[in-house]
Amino acid sequence: MFDRRKFIKCSALSASLLAIDKSGMANILPPSAVAAAGKPIVISTWDFGIAANHAAWDVLSTGGRALDAVEKGVQVPEADPKNQSVGYGGLPDRDGKVTLDACIMDELGNCGSVAALEHIMHPISVARQVMEKTPHVMLAGDGALQFALENGFKKINLLTPESEKAWKEWLKTAKYEPIMNIENKLYDKASPTRLPGNQYNHDTIGMLALDANGNLSGACTTSGMAFKLHGRVGDSPIIGAGLYVDNEVGGATSTGVGEEVIRNVGSFLVVELMRQGYPPEEACKEAVMRIIKKKPAKAKEIQVGFLALNKKGQYGAYAIQKGFSFAVCNAENKDLLIPGKSYY
Repeated sequence: MFDRRKFIKCSALSASLLAIDKSGMANILPPSAVAAAGKPIVISTWDFGIAANHAAWDVLSTGGRALDAVEKGVQVPEADPKNQSVGYGGLPDRDGKVTLDACIMDELGNCGSVAALEHIMHPISVARQVMEKTPHVMLAGDGALQFALENGFKKINLLTPESEKAWKEWLKTAKYEPIMNIENKLYDKASPTRLPGNQYNHDTIGMLALDANGNLSGACTTSGMAFKLHGRVGDSPIIGAGLYVDNEVGGATSTGVGEEVIRNVGSFLVVELMRQGYPPEEACKEAVMRIIKKKPAKAKEIQVGFLALNKKGQYGAYAIQKGFSFAVCNAENKDLLIPGKSYY
């Protein structure tokens, strides 16, 4: 059980004492969750975050800005037709339309997002353009598409033959049955055969980065719940829900059933808990517990996970259900995949 008073008391010790007593620091966070001070690091959700982290690391390792790193990083799953939960190749809504959500936030508190965007390969880059070129935070639907086209983005068909086939299979029963940790279940373990269409759901890539200058940024992008109602928007493009960054404290992102994240303003909550002195993992756990306490019966049937990175480079994650994992990349390890702790 996390003892906040004890943690705050420990935090008040001088930096020199902490540097000498490394065992005391290890009692606060496990060594694997501590990045070397002043060194860049990038973390992201799920196993496909490993490849995304590599792209982000190309920016961070050469002294680049965290904002550029997270944009470049999440573009990898956005452009991967085999990833049916993010971007190109994403599973469509009930009308057969692929609609994308994304947001981005920098160290200055600037942010931009797009919701229900169709026909654009990289919604994260459109979100950044919203942040940098407009007085707004979010553009949605046809307006977001119009803005993207006016700013040089190319219109494409996001519905791949494989995703279209899955949608048509789903139409035979038209059942909506979200299942947890779907990224581990899209393929049958014994063969490359797809699972039945009504078992497809979604997941999200959320990414957080700390650059060599000590600045934080984050990005979050998804194609949303498979076979959702047309126009449904989850937590991923909503600042404070799917993503939040405060350069004085840290950043957080989420994955899973977005409706529950929105109801609890989850990522903002995680960052505010870190501001109060919670380590990243404990902050994520408390955010998860808020969801469970409000809807204990429903929580047994859904997955929500949070991932956090603080200003010191410490990271952690927590989820409702087992199966959530996150990827870590820094100078010491490029391919670290860590199972997130869970309540159930």
